[in-house]
Amino acid sequence: MREVRIGIIGSGGIAAAHAKAYKEMDDVKVVAVADVIPGKATQFVENLELSDARAFNNYQELLELELDGVSICTPNVAHHRTSIDSSLAGKHVLVEKPMAVTLEQAIEMTEVAKKAEKILSIGFQPRYDPNMQAVKEIVQSGKLGNVYYVETGGGRRRGMPRGTFINKELAGAGAMADIGCYSLDLVLHALGNPKPLTVSAYTSNHFGTNPVYHPEADQFEVEDFAVAIVRLEGGKVLNFKTSWAMHMDTLGATMFLGTSAGLKLTPAGSGPWSGVWDGGIGSISLFHDVMGHHVDSAIPVKTHQLNIFAEKVRDFVVSVKGGKPAPIPGEQILINQAIVDGALRSAAQGQEVRIDLPEWVK
Repeated sequence: MREVRIGIIGSGGIAAAHAKAYKEMDDVKVVAVADVIPGKATQFVENLELSDARAFNNYQELLELELDGVSICTPNVAHHRTSIDSSLAGKHVLVEKPMAVTLEQAIEMTEVAKKAEKILSIGFQPRYDPNMQAVKEIVQSGKLGNVYYVETGGGRRRGMPRGTFINKELAGAGAMADIGCYSLDLVLHALGNPKPLTVSAYTSNHFGTNPVYHPEADQFEVEDFAVAIVRLEGGKVLNFKTSWAMHMDTLGATMFLGTSAGLKLTPAGSGPWSGVWDGGIGSISLFHDVMGHHVDSAIPVKTHQLNIFAEKVRDFVVSVKGGKPAPIPGEQILINQAIVDGALRSAAQGQEVRIDLPEWVK
């Protein structure tokens, strides 16, 4: 069985999760790690006992090695250039979410990977949650009829990160890029990834910029709350909302309203860190009519021991080895990026904005 040689760019907490997943696979070897902070890659290699891995301060040196693929685990701002350089160097790419900082960057990343005939897969591990898969099956089955309205999002009562997450130049966006992208992927994937046409959005950062609520308030530059109305092709509308902090327990359930039935999902967990879709689904209910009577039916939530993060990494390796398409292709996540990008533009302008995607986006 051919061994897959992997490089990891970035050496933070997410990079460690990637490395641990690769180490569990007999046919995979992490052979290089790069980080711009001197000594950090070396420390990462030692801490994770990656005995066969070389450490670099410059990822370009890593890309000169004979590698099958790379995991890109850098701050958001570096996803774009690092992914492009990796594709051009002949490497398959698994890049962490969010895909990029802007829509234009995401488009270029996808175009370059396609031209290089290399995988560009985006790290949305909730795709491997069997409950998320069940939701897609229900929506795609036609049981709901024509889905005309979707409401999604998630909020934490107090869940604001620090450091690179709150720097506009490094992160691009705040709560939308960090947790909002998960709920967007949940509904967009279930709907078959319809193209967004327009966005009207509002954002704020009342909590992040207040030293009562955040220890780095003077450095807080991104949104901690966002809400957007998104018109999608096919006459559908999406109500998207997300929050890192709020004086409320929840922003509500995710709902699919169809002409034949409706579907409601509640997030798992409780407390100040609950309410976001990377934490799993708590309940699924189908609302419909039987012989003229309104009925709501609980759909069993599947319990499982699957490590969905490791499964994301494993699926990337399977695609690399088998010459298969990207498990979570950049072409799909462009739509997610387009909505976040449009929401930021709309909020800044105080008006609805159009979203223009390349003709090759299906």
